[in-house]
Amino acid sequence: MIQIEDLRLVEALAQSPSLSAAARALNVTPPALSARLRKLESTLGLALATRTARRLSLTAEGERFAREGSALLAQLEALPESFRREDSRLTGTLRIAAPFGYGRHHIAPLLARFAQIHPDLRLQLDLRETPWPDRHDSDAVIHIGTVRDSSWIARTLAPNARWLCASPAYLRKHGTPTEPRDLLAHACICIRENDEDVTLWRFRRAQGGTGRRQSTRETVRVISTYTSNDGSIARQWAEQGLGLVLRSEWDTAEAVSRGRLVRIMADWEFDSAPVTLLVPTRRGRTARVQALMQFFEEALGGQR
Repeated sequence: MIQIEDLRLVEALAQSPSLSAAARALNVTPPALSARLRKLESTLGLALATRTARRLSLTAEGERFAREGSALLAQLEALPESFRREDSRLTGTLRIAAPFGYGRHHIAPLLARFAQIHPDLRLQLDLRETPWPDRHDSDAVIHIGTVRDSSWIARTLAPNARWLCASPAYLRKHGTPTEPRDLLAHACICIRENDEDVTLWRFRRAQGGTGRRQSTRETVRVISTYTSNDGSIARQWAEQGLGLVLRSEWDTAEAVSRGRLVRIMADWEFDSAPVTLLVPTRRGRTARVQALMQFFEEALGGQR
C-alpha cells in the first residue's frame, strides 16, 4: 500500500537535482532514501527514476506519480481548512516563490507582516532566478514582467516602470544620451533574465496635445559591454561608472534619490515590467492562497 511518505519521497525527488539534495530536503540519509525508493518501485512494479553518479531524473512514470502525488498531498494538507474553527485561523504551509532581488527587498518584509497576522501558518519563501515557469512546488509565484502561456491566474499587484540610468561620473566622462540612437556610442549593462532578448531595447515617447496624443516608437540593438543575470549587480556596476543600465524603478529609485545614479532620457518610456502574482485557478486555490492574494493586493495596491 502506498503511504503518504511515499508521496513526499517522489515529490522531493521531482524538486531536487540529485538524490542527496532530496535526502537533505526530507532530513534523511541518501542510503535510506535510496532504499525507500527501491522499495516503492518494487511495490509499484515499475521504475520511477534513473540514477547516474551525478544526477537523478524521474522516468515518465515517476513524473506522473510526482504530479498526481503532489496534488493528493495538497488536498490532504487543505483538508483541515474545511473544518477550521469559527475564528478562521489559517494553518498548514504556504509556499511562495519570488525573484532574488524583489523577493529579498519587498516580499520578505511583507511576509513577515503576513506571518504576524496568521501565526499558525508556516511560510516558505524560495528566491529563484526564474520563479516562473519553474513553479511546480509553489502555491503562489511573484513574477516581474509579462506572463505568456500561463495556466495560472495572473494578478497585477503594482506597476513597475523601467528607468535608464548611469552614474554622474560616467555621464561627466562620456556625455548624456538624449535619443535612442545615442546609446550605440555608450557602454550598456544588460540583465539576462526570463529568456528575454536583453540587448533589444524598445522606446516609446508620447507627443501631441491632450486628446490627440501620438507615440514615437524606436528599437535599438545595444552593445552589451557587461552582462549579468543578477539585476542588483547590474545596478551596482552602473553606480560604479561602468555604463548605462535599464533597470526596474523599484531597484533604482533609491540610488537616484541619493545621487548615486542619474535617470536619463526620462521623456522616453520603456516596456514596463509589472509586479504580478500568479496563483492556481480557483478550483485549485486554498484559503491560504486566497488570504495571501488579498494581503498582497492591499499592501502593494497603493503603488498603482
